[in-house]
Amino acid sequence: MEETAAYFVVKKRALPEVLLKVVEVNRLLETQKVSSVQDAVERVGISRSSYYKYKEDIFPFHDSAQGTTLTLSCRMDDEPGLLSDVLKVVADFGANILTIHQTIPINGIASLSLSIQILDTTGDVSEMITEMEKRSGVHNVKVLGRE
Repeated sequence: MEETAAYFVVKKRALPEVLLKVVEVNRLLETQKVSSVQDAVERVGISRSSYYKYKEDIFPFHDSAQGTTLTLSCRMDDEPGLLSDVLKVVADFGANILTIHQTIPINGIASLSLSIQILDTTGDVSEMITEMEKRSGVHNVKVLGRE
């Protein structure tokens, strides 16, 4: 039976340590800070078999996001200026805002849907989402889709 590819966006804190170490091995190899896979896996502390098992299955989100459109969902308090603060984060990271839709607040909470275009000059998307979540009044930010 052939396995179909399924993709998930998962926060770093939810990943097993071995997967994070595979990402680090790939980074070391790409930047040529090590001369071989053996040197890289020894440096980060995983086995070669673990590396080869997962090396094609995990990569930093920002590396694959360039040139794509992300749809984000955000729940936030109905406070003056909060939407502007969230949009400023997107602008500060150099992404292009394509669409904005905010629902009418219910019980003081509004839902925001943003479609943003990730450009070659856009900063780390994971950091951008983290910065959005740090804003007082923002309850959560989720990636709904990627095209």
